[in-house]
Amino acid sequence: MQKRQFGNNNLEVSAIGLGCMGMSRSFDPVPNRQEMIALIRKAFDLGVTFFDTAEVYGPYVNEELVGEALAPFRDQVVIATKFGFGSDSSGRLNPTVLNSQPKHIQHTVEGSLKRLRTETIDLYYQHRVDPNVPIEDVAGAVKDLIQAGKVKHFGLSEASASTIRRAHKVQTVTAVQSEYSLWWRLPEETVIPTLQELGIGFVPFSPLGKGFLTGKINDKTTFNTSDLRSRIPRFSSKNMKVNQILVDLLGEIAEQKQTTPGQIALAWLLAQKPWIVPIPGTTKLSRFEENIESVNVELSPADLQEIKNAASKVEVLGARYPEEQDKLTGL
Repeated sequence: MQKRQFGNNNLEVSAIGLGCMGMSRSFDPVPNRQEMIALIRKAFDLGVTFFDTAEVYGPYVNEELVGEALAPFRDQVVIATKFGFGSDSSGRLNPTVLNSQPKHIQHTVEGSLKRLRTETIDLYYQHRVDPNVPIEDVAGAVKDLIQAGKVKHFGLSEASASTIRRAHKVQTVTAVQSEYSLWWRLPEETVIPTLQELGIGFVPFSPLGKGFLTGKINDKTTFNTSDLRSRIPRFSSKNMKVNQILVDLLGEIAEQKQTTPGQIALAWLLAQKPWIVPIPGTTKLSRFEENIESVNVELSPADLQEIKNAASKVEVLGARYPEEQDKLTGL
């Protein structure tokens, strides 16, 4: 497995990481826990050293899963987790309730450390920007955790360029995580140029468009009501029928390269910048092995230009999140 470094921050990880969210939530059905532990360990055996989780995934159970799976080789991997959500009126951690108060951060890190079975979190992201807490206060709270040895690196997720700059002045931002793929390219406008200027790494989540860019989903696909995609406008039958144009393009290039649409989508991301590390998620070993093979897919300048020209003509329809979650983005 190839290695990549996040900007100027001396944090080296495998060129492709593993997003672990779907191992505990969002997609139907929820997989067997022991099978997911085996998959995470197989990922390590195949060279993956970067694993992504969050306290809100589950909630809590995903961190527990990742902690147990990686315990045998904890010092050989980089674990990223996230804070930033609070509890609703029932007392349950809720992904629509923001809370990045410094005291809350100090409390949540203890739970994450325990669940991950570690003394230090390698990369600690603010999961979503909290408009009620100045980002300088958030960065200062994480700075205190770094000085205390509980966290090594600070990250932001779905943050705007201006927020990144403000945070970076207080505590060095090592990586920013945002959705980025051929069907969500907003980060190209201001975020990626800012990261390049400041020497910060970029971690695209949903690099395969929650499965759509693999070519395995179309307008005839139906989702169980427990599947997040059943509530995402972009996955309505009407919108998927239009968005299929983009997948057809990837399929044509994949056929030329004797590879798969998903591998082309990941190879395209890897070709954008040497400090971009996508974290596709999967619960199937065959899909995981397909994903990591994308590091060996070479796209020529002509290939990249062809993809750019074709993608620029495609207007992807539908919001990328249900309304209650889409409004939380800080971009």
